Amino acid sequence: MHEQLELVLAREVAGFKSLLSCKQLTAGASQETFRIQLETDDGERLLALRRCPPTLAGKSVPGQLALSTEAHLLRLAASAEIPVPELVYLLQAEDCLGDGYLMEWLEGETLGQRIVRSEAYAAVRPRLARQCGEALARIHAIEVDEQLTALLPTISPEALINDTWDIYKALNVPEPMIDFSARWLLDNLPANTRNALVHGDFRNGNLMIDENGIRAVLDWELTQIGDPVRDLGWLCVNSWRFGQTDLTVGGFGTIEDLLEGYHAVSGEEISRADLTFWQVFGSFWWSITTLAMAATWRSGETPSLERPVIGRRSSEGQMDCVNLLCPGEFDLPGKMMTDHGDQLPMPAELLEGVRKFLREDVAENQTGRTAFLAKVAANSLGIAQRELLHGQALALSEHKRLETLLGDGELGALRWELVNKLREKLPLETPGLAEHLRQTVAGQLAIDQPHYSAFNALT
Repeated sequence: MHEQLELVLAREVAGFKSLLSCKQLTAGASQETFRIQLETDDGERLLALRRCPPTLAGKSVPGQLALSTEAHLLRLAASAEIPVPELVYLLQAEDCLGDGYLMEWLEGETLGQRIVRSEAYAAVRPRLARQCGEALARIHAIEVDEQLTALLPTISPEALINDTWDIYKALNVPEPMIDFSARWLLDNLPANTRNALVHGDFRNGNLMIDENGIRAVLDWELTQIGDPVRDLGWLCVNSWRFGQTDLTVGGFGTIEDLLEGYHAVSGEEISRADLTFWQVFGSFWWSITTLAMAATWRSGETPSLERPVIGRRSSEGQMDCVNLLCPGEFDLPGKMMTDHGDQLPMPAELLEGVRKFLREDVAENQTGRTAFLAKVAANSLGIAQRELLHGQALALSEHKRLETLLGDGELGALRWELVNKLREKLPLETPGLAEHLRQTVAGQLAIDQPHYSAFNALT
């Protein structure tokens, strides 16, 4: 690869003298990213190479755009004054480097937690929501010509909901709040929609930030043609606020600033009802996507320590749907206490010991991915521990509520009965339904992610 890359750089980069380093940063299933350091007549220069692994050459990855399409989108974005990395060169077959492209290397922050909390960005955070609105307005103003229509999928809100719901149905797991949310979405489709270029994943975490604001809009691989308000709603989903629930836009700004920035560039007025619709859809989509990730782990397709834990994040998205669609009071399990029963040690105590070891000894004395995976393992044990301590009581409570709603039956069968009734148009206003869903999801979230910020809204 080194020799082929040098040949490309010598031909495409003015003043190229030598390739100093080529470091692979990621090695995902569908793409690789390299940090390239080179020497030119004007000094050292940094580039990024994004390419498809040679093992996937010529193969399509479902749901993801071709890298040549991404490169085309970067060009269009740059011409529309949207901050993106400058495209340097689109790889050709004769380069023998696979499918991909070279772009300028940019410096900035992309970690959402740091963006919403670090003092380094305290001065710029109040300006970010408006900048996001301005950037989205420019994205949505890009002309959807015949070439883009041929390259990108076009999907209506109704089709998008049904396609996402079908993914969940194929997983064959009963999560009634997901079905309730799908029904609500289909019953409340936006009245006035238009087609535009939609980024598809515009959120905190896919933006590069520096002291001046948005340095670059990243991750264009989910771009499609559809309702542009989807991008604004996705940016406001609670999952991407990183604990800053009061700042609806990315955990750093207000809806008012977002919409003012959008209107200033586009002249468009965005309906709050439509914005809420797409927030609900975003949480609905995320609750299903996390389950789908766990399913690939269970099948053996993606063996990973992270995927099963990600699957337990479905209750986060479901709780966000609860707060948007049927907010109200709920009871949570008491503070978790390990059971000092007549067995020494009790099972939960064993899990607690291993969990503390992973978090306090292994993670604290390791770096990089090993430290990260130790924390993931500790979180996984924490979920199992809470399930052991609270799962039976929560299941008994759920069973009692389901029997009140549906009549006598076994818990698993009643869960499926409720799911099927929701799919068969059970009225969403059925007495006791919202209360049951709210309590069930809150109980599950208390096991899966007890510190998730959705609890802050109502507790």
